[in-house]
Amino acid sequence: MILNKETAIKTAEVLLQIKAIKLEPQEPFTWASGWKSPIYCDNRIVLSYPLIRNFIRENFAKQVEEIYGKPDVIAAVATGAIGIGMLVAEYLSLPFVYVRPEAKSHGRKNQIEGNLEAGQTVVVIEDLISTGGSSLNAVKALRDSGANVKGMLAIFSYGFDIAKENIENANLDVHTLSNYDFLIDTAQRTSYIQESEVEILKSWRKDPANWSPQ
Repeated sequence: MILNKETAIKTAEVLLQIKAIKLEPQEPFTWASGWKSPIYCDNRIVLSYPLIRNFIRENFAKQVEEIYGKPDVIAAVATGAIGIGMLVAEYLSLPFVYVRPEAKSHGRKNQIEGNLEAGQTVVVIEDLISTGGSSLNAVKALRDSGANVKGMLAIFSYGFDIAKENIENANLDVHTLSNYDFLIDTAQRTSYIQESEVEILKSWRKDPANWSPQ
């Protein structure tokens, strides 16, 4: 869910500006899953741009408090959201933890790194929601540890139907600063893409697993 439309537009603009998101309808990318895609998103690039990093951090912090009040802990999903999650925690003067995809096989064998006590309220920070699998894996680990997960905030979501279904089944409240719809509208309005490419980008989102360039 988008909380603020102006923030969604501005977020889409800056992600395109710094090439954290690239749109290549004519020369699609190949994801690790094997999917062909006209979009590639790497929001970790945000950390290299102080003004944009601060914009993301402050809007995350504002929405955390507006939606959930002040939680006990900010958690981030490793590894993409660790940097921005830590910045949000620092801004709100809150403890910070991050969640690995799985527990380490050595040492303390932690999946959750940092101090988290059962019963504490947690808001999870994510950089990108694709199918929702890795995000929900982190939420499950937090819940299994006894944390009260209030919800999740992400920088961007593709808005896949499978992600919406997975999130609903997990009974998780999720908000994003921006999403695919706002991105395409912004790219079209700023002439980042041509009018003829808009339908290609929209068709990909309908069936990304089977999409192929025309």
